Amino acid sequence: NADRIADFLLSIGMHPFVELSFMPEALASGSKTVFHYNANVTPPSDYGKWAELIRRLASHWVGRYGAAEVRKWLFEVWNEPNLSSFWTGTRDDYFGLYRETARTLKKVDSGLQVGGPATAKNEWIPEFLHFCSRENVPVDFVSTHHYPTDALGKVDTNTLEQLEHTRPEVMRKDAARVRSQAGDLPLYYTEWNCSSNPRDPLHDEPFAAAFAVKIIMESAGLAQGYSFWTFSDIFEENYFPSVPFHGGFGLLNIYGIPKPTYRAFQLLHHLGTERLEVEGRHATVSVWVVRKEHSATVLVTNFAMPRHPVQTEIVDICLAGAPLPRTARVERIDHDHANARREWLAMGSPEYLSDRDVEQLSAASALQAEVQPWTRQMADLHFSVSASPQSVVSVTFDFS
Repeated sequence: NADRIADFLLSIGMHPFVELSFMPEALASGSKTVFHYNANVTPPSDYGKWAELIRRLASHWVGRYGAAEVRKWLFEVWNEPNLSSFWTGTRDDYFGLYRETARTLKKVDSGLQVGGPATAKNEWIPEFLHFCSRENVPVDFVSTHHYPTDALGKVDTNTLEQLEHTRPEVMRKDAARVRSQAGDLPLYYTEWNCSSNPRDPLHDEPFAAAFAVKIIMESAGLAQGYSFWTFSDIFEENYFPSVPFHGGFGLLNIYGIPKPTYRAFQLLHHLGTERLEVEGRHATVSVWVVRKEHSATVLVTNFAMPRHPVQTEIVDICLAGAPLPRTARVERIDHDHANARREWLAMGSPEYLSDRDVEQLSAASALQAEVQPWTRQMADLHFSVSASPQSVVSVTFDFS
């Protein structure tokens, strides 16, 4: 099964990021498990046997795909060992597991990349790196997880209250702190979302899209990768639901219908790489301008945490010294745009969708480009856009 997954990822041009967990029952020191598939969360009864498993796995993949390919992969050791739900051992026990894993991977091929500590809540980073330095243990990157709620997701978690008392900038500030702690090592956030609740209605709504855009744009340059949790609602850690929109983590629902957050990543994908300076401040509105060879995009969010004031805002923007555009278009993610859940509710919230329903909801999820008016004053371009609460607005000017 692992080979089939790797085969598919390689076939679409991706290199696997491998999380080495959980503990095989035959190697486990205890019986505690998590999730319905009974993932064992105890340390190995014999660290040497765990190391042998890692040696065989890595050797198999090097033999199957070649060392040059597998050296492009990233191997992360365990999942959130700082939470008792996912690791019954101590921090030192985890460090021991990491030591055996890292050294074993390097014996298979010194070019294999290994890192950790894969913790929740940005924790254990200085201690982990100190351990690796003191014990001369290989570490090629730092990985950790972050949710603004940072609580183990449960159906009855009061997510709204958690988010209400969370600062919007908390993930950026924590990422900046971890960036400093990681030193020159690459940093990867291998899980993040607007909450860790697997049944959070906000995951299906424009709120999550505005949150994602704000986090990514504000945290640009701090990490080498942000792995959004998850691609799809086809995800069964708690139980596998049949309701099309049930607050799952995914960018896509169980029918493959894009949620607003999927469309947020679509907008981000088309940005350029040159950030321009933006002047002006607002309590809920944020603006970024990104340029590429023949175009520039103005990206706007109007975002606030739940139960905090946010209202529709008219945003006036001046692009100083911009050339005459050939076209200008605006695309929106909000309550009325790119919002398949809204259409599903209007359909009467059917639990099971027909092919026609899926087609209708997929169409409702799509970004719609409209002409964006603008004026020219002297050497500057001026335009205004309305940004409704919890929204993303993207205005793109083509100059060729």
